[in-house]
Amino acid sequence: MRIAVVDDNPMNVTVVQEILKRAGYTDIVAASSGVELFGQLGLTSQGTEPEGSPAPDYDVDLILMDMMMPGVDGISACRAISQSSRLRDIPIIMVTAIGDSKKLAEALDAGAIDYVTKPINRIELLARIRVALRLKEQKDWHKERDRRVREELQLAREVQSAVLPQSIEEDGIRISAVFRPSEELSGDLYAWHRIDDHRYGVAVIDAMGHGISSSLVCMFIASVLKEAMTKMVDPKRVIRELNRRAQQLQFADQLIQYYFTGLYMVIDLEKGTIDYVNAGHPPGMLIRGDEGVVEAFERGGVAIGLFDEITVEKHTLSIRPGDRIVLITDGILDLVGTEDDDQMKLLQESLQPFGSSLPQEQLEAALFQEDNSNRQDDRCLVMIDIR
Repeated sequence: MRIAVVDDNPMNVTVVQEILKRAGYTDIVAASSGVELFGQLGLTSQGTEPEGSPAPDYDVDLILMDMMMPGVDGISACRAISQSSRLRDIPIIMVTAIGDSKKLAEALDAGAIDYVTKPINRIELLARIRVALRLKEQKDWHKERDRRVREELQLAREVQSAVLPQSIEEDGIRISAVFRPSEELSGDLYAWHRIDDHRYGVAVIDAMGHGISSSLVCMFIASVLKEAMTKMVDPKRVIRELNRRAQQLQFADQLIQYYFTGLYMVIDLEKGTIDYVNAGHPPGMLIRGDEGVVEAFERGGVAIGLFDEITVEKHTLSIRPGDRIVLITDGILDLVGTEDDDQMKLLQESLQPFGSSLPQEQLEAALFQEDNSNRQDDRCLVMIDIR
């Protein structure tokens, strides 16, 4: 537990040091001015962080600082420390002979957490030090916890990203995706699987909400979906299996029920067809290669996980070489209009001029051209080119 005592009067420093030592605080450092304190803290003489390599952390736990000092006074020093992201959590107690309430208020506004007046009352000083150190200990605990949470979130994000499939580029088909999570972890999921020589299963899922809970639900869905796509193949059976397994999710709070929308389809290159089921998800789009017309998939269906039994309807579309299939999550719709607009119509109109020949990179640039820093939803686009 290290305490820094800052005062231009050596006698005052000696008095405070003696009080601290008798109370059991033995790790004490002293500074005779604000500038000297800056040097000990790794700041420049102006109280700013040095340019270039970052200064080493200074393990001081509390600063007792005189308010009136030549050059850099206590308030200015306090303000400089509070503006440093590296040092701002160090508690500062002002030690002053000034009884001016405006000056004391200015010191507190500058970042000090407390003050004691001269002549120093030993009991009062030690009591305020104990309170300040308890606050520092709590802040340190929260900072360490937040650091661990950030590390775990980063690991979870890497695991979640690893679950997503790599692009497929073969003679008859190309499948790829553009994915922009709104937070560290996402509630969107896409997956594809080669069923046999000429059939491919492709799915897009959007779980309720964002963040950790939705990402965990997504990881559960991903494991179920992989098995269902491999063993069941047929879109109606796959969606029913997802719904059955979603009902197995049990939560301590019975009022919480996670659900998700999804679109799953089987592309048959030999027959030239798409069989798909839409479970409450934004409809996909088929861009005809020969004429650039955008055909929307059917809407409808009940979201997965809401009811024990759901009605599932399978639809079929014909495809030809040169066609492009685009699947989205609802975060993409926010790019083209508000909820009051017919977002699907606006999206179709925005895609039609590009046709099916536009490279994915240009399509991505056209849809994600604005600043996405404040987006409220995950954004996922899956593109399948029939060759």
